[in-house]
This record gives sequence, C-alpha cells and structure tokens, in this order.
Amino acid sequence: MTHGRSPILLARYLALAWCGLVVYGSLHPFSGWRDSGASPFAFLEGGWPRYWTGFDLGANVAVYLPLGFFLTLALRGLPGRFSAAVLATLLAAGVSLGLESLQSWLPSRVPSSLDLACNAAGGLLGAAWAQLVGPRIFARLVALEHKLIAPVPHAELGLTLLGLWLLVQLSPETLLFGTGDLRQTFGLAGAVPFAAESFMLIEASVTALNAIAAGLIARTLTTRLGLAYLTVPVFLFAGLVVRTLGAALLIGPDDAFAWLTPGAQSGLLFAGLFLAVAIALPPTARLLLAGLALMAGTVLVNLAPANPYSLAALAAWRQGHFLNFNGLTRLVSTLWPFLTLPFLLLTTRRP
Repeated sequence: MTHGRSPILLARYLALAWCGLVVYGSLHPFSGWRDSGASPFAFLEGGWPRYWTGFDLGANVAVYLPLGFFLTLALRGLPGRFSAAVLATLLAAGVSLGLESLQSWLPSRVPSSLDLACNAAGGLLGAAWAQLVGPRIFARLVALEHKLIAPVPHAELGLTLLGLWLLVQLSPETLLFGTGDLRQTFGLAGAVPFAAESFMLIEASVTALNAIAAGLIARTLTTRLGLAYLTVPVFLFAGLVVRTLGAALLIGPDDAFAWLTPGAQSGLLFAGLFLAVAIALPPTARLLLAGLALMAGTVLVNLAPANPYSLAALAAWRQGHFLNFNGLTRLVSTLWPFLTLPFLLLTTRRP
C-alpha cells in the first residue's frame, strides 16, 4: 500500500460504495417496470410537486451530501483549484438526473424536479464542504494512516467494508451482527424449526462468529498489537451503539435495547474472550479464523428460525419514510460476507 495515495483511494472506494447505495435506494424495489409512453424527462417540465414534506426535502439533500463530499476528495488529483468540486457537483447532479429519469418507469416512484434540485444542492454542499476542509482531512488521514493502519494490501477496501458493516447494524430485521441472509432474496425458508433452545444457541453463535470475523478484520488493519486491543473493542462497541441508536430512531425508544437478548449477550461474551486471544495470533492464522467465522456465521444466519422481535420491528419500520432505507440496509447485509471473503483472500498477499 502506498501511503501517499491511500486517502484518495479510500475516498474513491467510499464514493463508489455511497453511489451504489444511492442507486439502490432510489430504484428499490426494482419491480413493476413499465413504459407509460411519456418522456423520461417529462418531470423536468412539471411545477412544484403536489405532495411533499420537509422530511423528504431534507433527506434528499442529506443523501447526496456525502456523495459530493467523497467525489470531491476522490477527484483531488485533477488540475485546478476548484476542478474536483465542480466536477463532483456535476457528477452528483448527473446521477440524480439519471435516477429520476429511471423512476419514470417505476410505478411505485414519482420523479420530481424538486427532488433533483435538492439532490444537486446536497452534492454541491458536500463538494463545498470537501473543498473547505479537504486539505486538512487529507493531512490528518495521512498522519492517522501511518500511525494506525497497517501496510496490508487493499487496506482502503477493508476500511470501506468495515464502514458498511456498521451500516448493516441499522437493520432491525437481522440477528445481532448477522449478515448474509439469502432466504428473503431467493424465497427460501429456514431449515431449523423454531424452539427456544435452538434459537438462543443459533443467535449466540451468529453474534459471536460475526463479531469474531469483524474484530479480526479490524485487527488486520491495525498497526500494532497493543493498539489492536483498543481499536477492536471500540469498533465492536460502535456497532452496538449504531444498533441501539438505529432501533431507537427507526422503531422507537422503547425498543432501543431489544437486541440485548440472552443469546446476544452470550455471543458477545464468547466473542470477547476469543478475540482476547486471537488478536495476538500471527496474520495468516487470524485471516484463516476470520474467513472460517464469516462462512460459519453466514450458514447459521440462513438456518436460524424467524426472530419474533425482528418481525415486529420490520413491520414497524417498513412504514413511511424508511421503506427504501430498509431495502438498502438489507442489501448491504446480504452482500457483506460475500464481498468480504474476497478481501480476506487478497489480504493474504504480502505487500
């Protein structure tokens, strides 16, 4: 890994990942496509939309602000002081224009010139923010990279995957830290019949295996062993904080700690004890254990019986503004282990 280029490379990974999330959230559920016969750009001629809320306007700005920010940082190598910011704003607006046009063929979506304007404004604000603080951010990223990030191949991709793992924790329909559930995608049913004992054991195993995999990946990206004993617990604790805040905001304050079941507690305890030893293992052993834990956790999450709390939470948060966000987090949760396994294979190569 070349230390001088990694901040730009990390920004490119983040820009690509965020753009993918925006595309998915804008076109979800990808069904019911039809041609109305009208031009896909007819919405540009429309006036102020009939139905709108302040939440919708703010959300459209907020979703595109990170895209403009990441794109500006990713394009910092271009000549000219403002070239990166201008091009990032145009790209963000272009993405929005393309997605609003595609929504013309989706009966569940309504394209709007107001949405386009808010999205472009979000991209502009993000680009302006990156233009103002970009140099300082890059200087700090370089300093932090030398201090914290191990010189392993594709470390920037690993950091992006860990960021997506934190995003997954916002989904209330998964077991704690669970990823890779393919059943909803392919219409499959769980293979293990529901029983309180089997559910608690599987829940604990899913939590422990995924915590071990994520913790060992975080360890791989950390420079020193002593530092890893700080960063790994902090990273996993951040996942719990995201889970708690997500449940409180998206479902209700009373459900903020509903994930803290006996099974989840047992899984966290086992993962903590295991990681206390595994963190100190040689790199090859750590990567092997991370891969095995990831695969085993993915298998178990597809065998787990339905979680009654998850079903109730899903019914609550599928309503209203969070329908598309639900589909987005589910997609990331489903794909995460299958994106992470190739990264583990790439990381076994020596720099």
